[in-house]
Amino acid sequence: MLSSILLAAGFSTRMGKPKALLDWGNEPLIAYQVNQLHAAGCDEVIVVLGHRGDEIQRAMRSLDCRVMLNARFQIGRASSLRLGAKAVSRDADAILITSVDQPRPADFLRRLVAALQPGHAGVRPVYNGHHGHPIVLSGTLREELMTVTEESDGLLAIVRAHASELNELAMPDDLLALDINTPDD
Repeated sequence: MLSSILLAAGFSTRMGKPKALLDWGNEPLIAYQVNQLHAAGCDEVIVVLGHRGDEIQRAMRSLDCRVMLNARFQIGRASSLRLGAKAVSRDADAILITSVDQPRPADFLRRLVAALQPGHAGVRPVYNGHHGHPIVLSGTLREELMTVTEESDGLLAIVRAHASELNELAMPDDLLALDINTPDD
């Protein structure tokens, strides 16, 4: 079973409005993301909302996903990751973790998922020597994801702890650079 966590709880301060609601090909960015995750083979999509979560959730009514509202989103990204990990099925073989402001097409996500090898902790994309997102982790790391904190560097702490067990997938394009933070982006 392939699970996914889509993090969309932040303030979107530099953008000035919720990134999740940005127009992305005539649909809200969050809808694009959920649809691409399903097209990539995700059996479950967990979306973690926070700031203006009710407004964003209204735009998601027709989407096939499970929404988790993080009442403590202002504490930081790790609190959203913990909440998402708790919602992930215990039967998950792999967990794809992504952020709403880093849209990736389904074929990119499929290549990443296919690179996860049995017995490895996960796989992360690389372009020109730089690691990027999203990351796919083994379902065996769900419990660790449920304990991440801002103080321990959240997801980065898990990546560091399992660095020798992570596969790296060289990506042939610079999609890893796509990160939407400001209106100019």
